[in-house]
Amino acid sequence: MNKKTQEVYWHEPSVKVEDRWISNGFKSCLLWFTGLSGSGKSTIAHALDRRLHMLQVRSYVLDGDNVRHGLNKDLGLSPEDRKENIRRMGEVSKLFIDAGLIVLAAFIAPYDEDRKRIRELLKDGQFIEVYVKCSIEECEKRDPKGLYAKAKAGEIKGFTGISAPYEEPENPDIVLETDTTSLGSSIEMLMKYLIQKDYITKRYYYSSV
Repeated sequence: MNKKTQEVYWHEPSVKVEDRWISNGFKSCLLWFTGLSGSGKSTIAHALDRRLHMLQVRSYVLDGDNVRHGLNKDLGLSPEDRKENIRRMGEVSKLFIDAGLIVLAAFIAPYDEDRKRIRELLKDGQFIEVYVKCSIEECEKRDPKGLYAKAKAGEIKGFTGISAPYEEPENPDIVLETDTTSLGSSIEMLMKYLIQKDYITKRYYYSSV
């Protein structure tokens, strides 16, 4: 242990996360949307964020592309940088959860080990793994950012699904098959899950339909 580590101490907060749950009327958690590029992670996360906002449930989206414009702009696409990217987002998510928010993280997060590490970082029940499942053929058809075409042309190195692996979740909490499931149906599935697991109450659901 170096000197810097020895001089860093944990300061217990005066307001616990459970206190925030009581005042908010809902429980904070992290929904981690993982899947191939083009599968619909960000679209679903932002649509759910809008639904929760309309219901006055405090939430925030951590978008994989957006954080690379600021906090993680020093990271590339190497396996090491991908791991560090996900590690940082796990720590940021933990802070947001402690602040009482429902966090919606949309990241490819291709390695199962990294996703499991985030689950272990949080308390029981705070990590919800959402597998946005979509065939690579369909993702290539959509290719909203033109990334698959560039990857196949060799312009992008280490692209998940083309020149880098994607490890499917073994036991995700939720599976959204976006090849066949509409955006609206995906949001309904997520809302029902949050109600069934007591993150939010039924009144939020019925006031939104």
